Amino acid sequence: MIIEFYKYQGTGNDFIMIDDRDKEFDLADNDLIAALCERRMGIGADGLILLREHDTLDFEMIYFNADGKQSSMCGNGGRCIIAFAQMLEMIENETTFMAIDGQHKGRLMDDGIYLQMQDVKEIEGVGDGLVLNTGSPHYIEMVDDLKNIDVCKQGRKIRNSSPFKKDGINVNFVLDANDLQVRTYERGVEEETLSCGTGVVATAIAMHYANCIEESLVNVKTNGGELTVSFEEFNGGYRNIWLSGDASMVFAGEFAC
Repeated sequence: MIIEFYKYQGTGNDFIMIDDRDKEFDLADNDLIAALCERRMGIGADGLILLREHDTLDFEMIYFNADGKQSSMCGNGGRCIIAFAQMLEMIENETTFMAIDGQHKGRLMDDGIYLQMQDVKEIEGVGDGLVLNTGSPHYIEMVDDLKNIDVCKQGRKIRNSSPFKKDGINVNFVLDANDLQVRTYERGVEEETLSCGTGVVATAIAMHYANCIEESLVNVKTNGGELTVSFEEFNGGYRNIWLSGDASMVFAGEFAC
């Protein structure tokens, strides 16, 4: 069987996108997904995303990490699937779709693609950092030298430490609360990625929670580019959270399976 795919990226976080409204793709074929995401022998990507029909919403997003396993919410992937759905002429400038963590709204604006994230209700201090869930679980730690830190080594160590070893966690190292910069080690990819949307959201909220920043509209720099996060503080948590930035198609092709 020949399957058509599209390659999308959002601030360097890249994804294989497949229009699977006919439900031809085998969700259980983790080996195939991992092989497609492999960067030397496959297409290469941080993850694979299927777009499927939904009974009441515009579409459903099914996300797999580069290890081939279905995973939690992906912020940049969510922004990319909004662009993908518009390219397929399924939506115009606004959408509501289903993901693994529930419904999400999206907007296509002149200054970028906007994705509404789930509310953050709990933030916990663990070791030297803060832990919160922005659709995916994240650990946030401030560092003095972001450029020279070994993100893979240190991130892997934290990701596999006793509090997180069972389910894993994404690890974010953050520099300069006044000009936020972040580098992220992603579980499932098990490497540093150029950008992580849920990690950027977690970083902005954690820095606000820790009183390192006062603004509720925050620009965050990643190695792949800049993203913007806006939010409202509410009863010790955060709501009306939006992630925005550029996303685009890189190329399209076919593969046999």
